[in-house]
Amino acid sequence: MTTETSDARETAAVGEGPEVSVSTPLDVPGQPRLDLDRALEAILFIADEPQSLVHLAAAVQRPLAEVRAAIARLRADYDGGAPSGEPRTDAGESAPAGGIRRAFELREVGGGWRFYARAEYDRLITDVVTVQTSTRLSQAALETLAVIAYKQPISRSSIASIRAVNVDSVVRTLLGRGLITEVDTDEETGAILYGTTDVLLTNLGVSSLDELPPISPLLDGGQEGFERDHA
Repeated sequence: MTTETSDARETAAVGEGPEVSVSTPLDVPGQPRLDLDRALEAILFIADEPQSLVHLAAAVQRPLAEVRAAIARLRADYDGGAPSGEPRTDAGESAPAGGIRRAFELREVGGGWRFYARAEYDRLITDVVTVQTSTRLSQAALETLAVIAYKQPISRSSIASIRAVNVDSVVRTLLGRGLITEVDTDEETGAILYGTTDVLLTNLGVSSLDELPPISPLLDGGQEGFERDHA
């Protein structure tokens, strides 16, 4: 092999071409062999919080570069590009075909990736989820809503710490009712922070959160730290 040929191959190997996976499908004991793109899609589908590339790579036991490339393929797929699927050495090449632009997208938020509905469907979704057959909230939902109202912006884990119970389903209910919304992300942890909406103010018949009564005198021992801070 000539020096020129060797140099050319090394140059091609470190070029700036797209990162792709050429591995066989994921081998999960007791499960059919899984495609990397579909495996990541399944994880992201059920995730309540943004998933970092490092967390996803650990979950599927694949190199970070392969997971990054798979996320890029999924995003292109949802945007109407070629259908996603992991390139493999055991599959023949086929010409990519254009897909359908989905009503959802894969968005990077707070250092991680999560599914979101596209902005143009916001009004439609809001109209649908706020129309409920029943307006009654459970005791657990009312308690969680109170915590958010007085401590916002607040993460799901902080709410759970205050109430000493898992609040995932309750938070989803309140989001569905349009009573709370995602307002920010924690800079250190990437956790989503929640706050109340104008829908809650309307239901309570107040124009501002400042009109909510002080809560600490109503609790045994004052519950230091629970009262809402006033700027």
